[in-house]
Amino acid sequence: MILTCAIIDDEPLAVDLLASYAKNTPTLELAGTYTSAISAIKKLREEPVDILFLDIQMPELSGLEFAMVLPKTTKVIFTTAYNQYALESYKVNSIDYLVKPISYEMFLKSVEKALNYFEEIRKNDILSEEQAIYVKSDYKLLRIPLDDILYIEGLKDYVSIHVESKEETIPSLINMKRIMDFLPTPVFMRVHRSYIVNMKKIQSIDRNRIVIGEQFIPISESYKEEVYGYINKHTVL
Repeated sequence: MILTCAIIDDEPLAVDLLASYAKNTPTLELAGTYTSAISAIKKLREEPVDILFLDIQMPELSGLEFAMVLPKTTKVIFTTAYNQYALESYKVNSIDYLVKPISYEMFLKSVEKALNYFEEIRKNDILSEEQAIYVKSDYKLLRIPLDDILYIEGLKDYVSIHVESKEETIPSLINMKRIMDFLPTPVFMRVHRSYIVNMKKIQSIDRNRIVIGEQFIPISESYKEEVYGYINKHTVL
């Protein structure tokens, strides 16, 4: 995947540095550079980019103010000499926050975050159209509707897919990480190294165990924060 990007910074040297980084990164296509937010408004609203490297402290219009008028499809990576704006930056359309001086390694890590974000969006868009995955099982290619999947259990060399419409599970010679790449998040969530759960099928949670039917699925420490983060967002208090 190649992402389009633009750079806004009132310091020409900072613009030149980030532009050189972008040009040396195969997954980026540099669409433009600007030394003020005002000069970029019209262009970036008419022709949105995927990522905007945006300085925060600029005259006339700050990066935080500018981020609020950007198209929602544009994700921001803030670049600044100050770290006190980090919390505020995540309230707008940002994906990362880089403090100057910015090394190429730091730059690449932010680009990787952006790539992961857009890959996830694309995956979910594709799955929302089909609402099913295809898996190889016993020399057949089976179509499994996503809403039929209760949970997926990872075994030694394969996974076992538990579905509502079949009494028997569906085995497939694929690992957990690979099948997770084809499932929409956060509807499907890894809750344990050996389990992926369809969060819509949870009946209850009992002492760090997810209950689906008669099955108790453990929530491991490695995934507890993410799982309970999702649960808390959907909890009525």
